[in-house]
Amino acid sequence: MATIIKRKKKYSVVYRYQNEKGEEKQKWETFGNHKEALKRKNEIEYELENNIFITPTKDAYTIRELFYDFVLLYGKNNWALSTYASNKALIDNYINPKIGDLLVKKITARTIEEYYTELKSTPAVVRNGHKKRGFVSANIIHEIHKILRCAFNQAVKWEMLKKNPVANATKPKVQYKKRAIWTLENIKRALENCDDIKLALALQLAFVCTMRIGEIVGLQWDSVDISEKAIENDAAYIYVHQELDRVSREAMEELDNKDIKFIFPALKPGSVSRLVLKTPKTESSVRKIYIPKTLAYILKSWKDEQAELKDFLQNDYMDYNLVVTLSNGRPVEHRLIDKAMRELAARENLPTVVFHSLRHSSTTYKLKLTNGAMKDLQHEGGWSTIDMITKVYAHSIEEDRKSIAQNFDEAFYGGIGFDNKKSRTNENVIPDNKTNFSDNFSSENPYTNLDINALVLLIQSNPQLAQALQSAVKSD
Repeated sequence: MATIIKRKKKYSVVYRYQNEKGEEKQKWETFGNHKEALKRKNEIEYELENNIFITPTKDAYTIRELFYDFVLLYGKNNWALSTYASNKALIDNYINPKIGDLLVKKITARTIEEYYTELKSTPAVVRNGHKKRGFVSANIIHEIHKILRCAFNQAVKWEMLKKNPVANATKPKVQYKKRAIWTLENIKRALENCDDIKLALALQLAFVCTMRIGEIVGLQWDSVDISEKAIENDAAYIYVHQELDRVSREAMEELDNKDIKFIFPALKPGSVSRLVLKTPKTESSVRKIYIPKTLAYILKSWKDEQAELKDFLQNDYMDYNLVVTLSNGRPVEHRLIDKAMRELAARENLPTVVFHSLRHSSTTYKLKLTNGAMKDLQHEGGWSTIDMITKVYAHSIEEDRKSIAQNFDEAFYGGIGFDNKKSRTNENVIPDNKTNFSDNFSSENPYTNLDINALVLLIQSNPQLAQALQSAVKSD
């Protein structure tokens, strides 16, 4: 007979069987919920009673068992808290219920593609308190594809398979919509009409410092240098090294509070999740951001107001040393900032955007401000690779590349026009003003009328152009 044993929030079906040598063995099969465990318990008992039970072997290894080992041996060591929670949800909601009982050895690329097709007509699992979302989206299937590919890669490393069947499966195409962003004028208007101090601070930190919402609401005063000396020397800065997030208690327990710096007290007993301060997902997210004087003085003024509020509320103020807080000092969750931003946009007739779009607005504006200094912006925004900027902000980079050509035309040719028809022939090119090209550039000194200062400024502002010219000189 089989027994169901609950361990934390998991349910394990435990039973005994005889292997091929007649030896008695014990087997544990773990499931995400009691319903799945009960179904498996009934299957095992039926098979044992009717002598049709298949002795567990390497060839009888199921996808469900693969993912149990995958999470235990790979996930716990490599996933961050939020990644662990989201991946476990995909496994429990979409993978195990659909293909968990299939044998790993029998899986082919065709099997995976048929599974993806079935998912497209499968209702999406909705969390408590959330609206219905229709069928499983291409984005979710794309995430499922990633975790399947990773799990089967491990199966190959564990010598259960010779090749990964998921690698050759065609995944659904994800159509990335161009995200609407606020312009500089939109942001200024929003700030002029914003009467919510926590939203006003968040808007400025997102746009001026290219910070993520988790980094903003997780920022503490001991990571901000706004001393008078720092401000006078243009050295005021913010040090980003943590973020505020709500994570599931299950993930915290399974990962032994991995990456967590501080756990905020729960407001309700028995809460399934907790607000925490944790380290960022990637090392590149840890960075120092220099801030302009105006923002430094705004922060300094707010810190003084916050100190007065603490004195007034005394013990009713929960001091966690946070920069952006509720009126009682408690941390501000992402959803509260998003809600306040939507209300402000509706009231001021501004485009409806998500808060993260301010990070896009910031990067787009800084690309133009710095003439495309992408390496500096990569560090400023905390991206792991420069590709993130070139892919997401290609439209802005394209505009800067056009301006390079325009600036070069002004600096090098001095605005001289040419006859397009003649420029396509081998004839001497004559400017529109009928003056010979040689009249403008003498043979002794072809750069007589060239604006050297403008050219030098152009080269200094475009490192790629400087490198190209340097290479050309060396080749000559």
